[in-house]
Amino acid sequence: MNKKPDKFAKHHPKFTRQMTLREFDVLFPNEDACRTYLAQHRWPKGVTCPRCKRPDNVYSLAKPWHWECSNPDCRSGNAYRFSLIAGTIYENTKYPLLIWFKVLYMILTSKKGISALQVHRVIGTGSYSTAFYMCHRLRASLSDPEFRQLMGVVEVDETFIGGKEKNKHLGKRNPHNTGGVGKTIVIGAIARKGNLVAQMIERADRDTMMRFVHEEVSRRVKLVVTDEHHGYDTLVDAGLAHDIVRHGDNEYVRGIVHTNTIEGFWSLLKRGIIGTYHNVSKKYLPLYLNEFTFRFNNRHNKDIFGSAIAGC
Repeated sequence: MNKKPDKFAKHHPKFTRQMTLREFDVLFPNEDACRTYLAQHRWPKGVTCPRCKRPDNVYSLAKPWHWECSNPDCRSGNAYRFSLIAGTIYENTKYPLLIWFKVLYMILTSKKGISALQVHRVIGTGSYSTAFYMCHRLRASLSDPEFRQLMGVVEVDETFIGGKEKNKHLGKRNPHNTGGVGKTIVIGAIARKGNLVAQMIERADRDTMMRFVHEEVSRRVKLVVTDEHHGYDTLVDAGLAHDIVRHGDNEYVRGIVHTNTIEGFWSLLKRGIIGTYHNVSKKYLPLYLNEFTFRFNNRHNKDIFGSAIAGC
């Protein structure tokens, strides 16, 4: 019999299906399965020496998951020997790959992030500091070394990370800290229906913001959309097509001119910080930006886990 049409189908959330927990347990039943998966994603074209980056003259050793490279560039007397985890974030750690994979899976499947304390509860690491270390090491590996400059219609915006002055303890409040004073500044750019890049900056001045745009946005961009911040005033002088959405005049959308896409990402980032991490220090904020940016840029990637493993 034909199934009745679901009258609520249009209200169902739309998302790209990722690996489920059941599929994770089937794919990684033991440590050897994790090693095989890591080798396949780290070296899809065959084992490559992590020192000279060459696949030739690399030979397997009797010890499983160990090789040696006899290229002259790698030799200092005897041939250079390396293991599967040499040069990765898993090197010089005592925790098995299966635990690392589980923590990474938890990070990638949590839209607003997962705290180290929650990882400690679920995984049962020896201490909270161990879970904290593992999470940050994984976040560091989620940077994109092959980033390409943004093209098409690109939105550029800045935001401030930090608690409201009125919510601080009375003895710590500073009545002169208004707006972004005392907060950490993050600037970002996103291509419509494309990738995003975000980074922490020390000052929201014209030189810093223009430097960011020139580094991250292609000169062949169709249009750069910003708010009325004076830091973007010289974009046209730099040869970039530029239009402004004037929030101060209660203008939020004018045709294709808006910054709603990147503001949606700021909302996701801040909800993650407030609801999951509660507080993020300036020291570690770049690592959290790595995490949220990687998840956002791989939101349509059905194998986000495999992509993350390849970069570790």
